[in-house]
Amino acid sequence: MKKIVLAVMTTISGLVMLFSYHTSTQSVAAPTPEEADTGNTQSDAGTTTTAPSATASASSSASSSSGDGTYTGDAVETRWGTVQVEITVENGRITSSDAVQFPSESRKDQQINAYAVPALNAEVVQAQSASIDAISGATVTSDGYIESLQSAIDAAHLG
Repeated sequence: MKKIVLAVMTTISGLVMLFSYHTSTQSVAAPTPEEADTGNTQSDAGTTTTAPSATASASSSASSSSGDGTYTGDAVETRWGTVQVEITVENGRITSSDAVQFPSESRKDQQINAYAVPALNAEVVQAQSASIDAISGATVTSDGYIESLQSAIDAAHLG
């Protein structure tokens, strides 16, 4: 009888652990050769972010839309270093997004950001907003990226 109870309890414990495991539903595309050559890297291992340390700045060029130009978001201090995003707006749409500053001190930082930064950059252009998903394995970087991105979008007076 003890063996049966032990077997049932072990099975229940295993099922509970199996069903409580959270998997990522987001797929991350490999960076294109152009994106991989930029050398942009950054680190992630925790989830703490702090308030921005700088204000958003804008350097806009003359064009038909008042929001056109290049906008640099706040420099956001994260657990692993500073993250800062720059967007380019043309005809009221985000045409590019680039992380201009992010941690890249360790080899692990460089590995993580070789896929995370290009994926975040591409996701912004597709979403046309700061409502993007964090990259699994790069949560701290993603959070800092999104915060800096939102300040750049605010500076551009987009949606």
